Amino acid sequence: MITAENLTKRFGGHTAFDDISFTAEPGRVTGFLGPNGAGKSTTMRMIMGLDRPTSGRTTVNGRPFTEHTDPLRQAGALLDAQAAHPGRTATDHLRLLAASNALPQRRVPEVMALTGITDVAQRRIGSFSLGMTQRLGIAATMLGDPQVLIFDEPVNGLDPEGVHWVRGFARARAAEGRTVFLSSHLMSEMAQTADHIIVLGKGRVLADAPIRYFLRAADEHVTRVRVSDPSVLTSLIAADGVTITRTAKDTLEVVGVPAHLVARAAALENLELHELTPISASLEEAYLALTGDATEYRSDQAAA
Repeated sequence: MITAENLTKRFGGHTAFDDISFTAEPGRVTGFLGPNGAGKSTTMRMIMGLDRPTSGRTTVNGRPFTEHTDPLRQAGALLDAQAAHPGRTATDHLRLLAASNALPQRRVPEVMALTGITDVAQRRIGSFSLGMTQRLGIAATMLGDPQVLIFDEPVNGLDPEGVHWVRGFARARAAEGRTVFLSSHLMSEMAQTADHIIVLGKGRVLADAPIRYFLRAADEHVTRVRVSDPSVLTSLIAADGVTITRTAKDTLEVVGVPAHLVARAAALENLELHELTPISASLEEAYLALTGDATEYRSDQAAA
């Protein structure tokens, strides 16, 4: 388990985040989201004891990470896949990590097999593709067979096969009862990977909920309706807080009225419904709606 308790971090006169608290629990993938500059990477570094908070604290399995005498058995973290020395072979890199943490050398071939890099074990890391470098970093996180895994942008720059593999790996480890805590800017991928979402923005926690509740809260009851007489239906459901847009001759997009109430209104006037489609918010739409006011850097114009 990972906890952050009343965490604050200031850089000079700039407050990265102020008094944030959250928990990443075992048995699920917790997605960590937020605009650039929100403090996601800084928070992950604090969890691993690489940065100090201005106030508050983080714990891994009930204790600050730096107090554990067997750190790689407690948590594995991939914060920078390029940190491995390019002149070493994959095997030598993992053997060194194992030896420095008093881990059995038999774990090296085991984690290589787990992450699919056995065939490149004797190649120098500098010759690796980005995908292989990421797999090596993930192999290193598993050396101590830890109960906590932390990944900062693990799918950045990967091809579809690599993204699919990371997703399956994360979900499989959570299914084993481990705590998996990862950040990503790929909303579609996070929607398929995470069970729970924590969103940072403007120095605070904007959301902390199971992904299904996060999406439900963002859903404005948007319904696409094809009906025999759109004008009559419009008059029936028009009210304060309801937005009705005519998108085609016989089609309306209704915001603010649940689909079953739209159907009831049409039935009362014997209108023929040809389509009634609730449109749920995607994770990307929900995220953008939540963080729109929390983005520190934005263009004044939409891209052409």
